[in-house]
Amino acid sequence: MSTTALAPLTVHDAEALVTAAHRAAEAAGVTVSVTVLDAGGHLLAFRRDDRAVLISGETSTRKAYTALQLNAPTAELVDAVQPGGPFHTLPTALDRPLLFIAGGVPVRRDGRLIGAVGVGGGAPEQDHAFATAAVETLV
Repeated sequence: MSTTALAPLTVHDAEALVTAAHRAAEAAGVTVSVTVLDAGGHLLAFRRDDRAVLISGETSTRKAYTALQLNAPTAELVDAVQPGGPFHTLPTALDRPLLFIAGGVPVRRDGRLIGAVGVGGGAPEQDHAFATAAVETLV
């Protein structure tokens, strides 16, 4: 049986994702922080706009981590943590808290998870749009 190796998310890819997300945010007049994690949850790239609030860096990282751990955009997971939802207790059950706010998007190559990007600093819907726009640029 032959297998084909999957190319991992590289630092070059991560920097391109950060740049694309920042450009999308700048075009909308929003200041953000962007975090890119590889499939193992390791930080590959990070950028916080000098005008962004300091907490946006932690927010972007937790959004990326949440999207990575659950292999889904955080915008699709918001209802899951409501009382009675399947992940109601999950945000506090882990060593590193998850953040169920739109703005975290998994990065896939050939249908397989290779990392995640998180954006923080704008409204959740804006952050999600900026992260999604960045992921769409990765070919």
